[in-house]
Amino acid sequence: MTAGVERLTSVTELLALARAGAIGPDPAESRVSVAFTTRQGARHVSRGQAYRNTVVSVRVGDAVGSCAVEPDEADDAHVTDCVGETVADLLAHPDAAIRTAVLDAYLMNAHPHELSAAQHIVVGPGDSLAKSMARASAVVDLLDAVPGQRVLVVGVVNSLLHHLRARDLRYVACDLKGGRTEWDEPIVTDAEAAVADCDLVLASGMTVGNGSFEPLLRTAVAADRPLVLFAQTASAIVPWFLGSGVTAVSAEPYPFFWLHGGQTTLHHYRTERAR
Repeated sequence: MTAGVERLTSVTELLALARAGAIGPDPAESRVSVAFTTRQGARHVSRGQAYRNTVVSVRVGDAVGSCAVEPDEADDAHVTDCVGETVADLLAHPDAAIRTAVLDAYLMNAHPHELSAAQHIVVGPGDSLAKSMARASAVVDLLDAVPGQRVLVVGVVNSLLHHLRARDLRYVACDLKGGRTEWDEPIVTDAEAAVADCDLVLASGMTVGNGSFEPLLRTAVAADRPLVLFAQTASAIVPWFLGSGVTAVSAEPYPFFWLHGGQTTLHHYRTERAR
């Protein structure tokens, strides 16, 4: 995927390559055909916490790109106004969520996960908790961690924490919203400050949409900590950083595991180092 592309240090660099048509078809000739917002609330059976998801999505060709936002941040009118606009114009949109979703869709259309990823993992049908746990187990597999190591988890998902605990891995839970985990553990809010005290970093693709990905990437590289991403947001963006600090990616494009009870697919990428 990154053949012929120099090591990337920022999403801005990737945007520039896309706008120049250097990594896909002419963006001035590619248009968004569908744009929509998904709003969801969930509380898995037997879990004590509920959560909400809001995701901005656009379609370019046969690919849907997405960017999660905070529940009250999505402007539905701005999203639907994207329909019929060119990728070139939308990659300069003032809304970071729209830029992210459009870049995600453009890259996924040009470089489908089905052709690019090293491994395709089917999450079988089941209720919301069963699917969440199966997806989390597959994501944790990418860490290649050994018992006793400490993992910085950026973007708290309790199913991920469950599997880290089951494998005797310690962790620091981090999320911009703070709060406490299902096990009443404190959730820190400063990911960069926590990197040095951990052996590995496991981060959500939401870091791309909220602007925290690049500082986290720089910090992980400087500290020589492997960085693994689980990405619904920016699932086709973060694989471009493999070998530039990212060691593995679990890419999960729309429709996500929580949208229905049927089977869904994760696309896994690894660097040679992560193997």
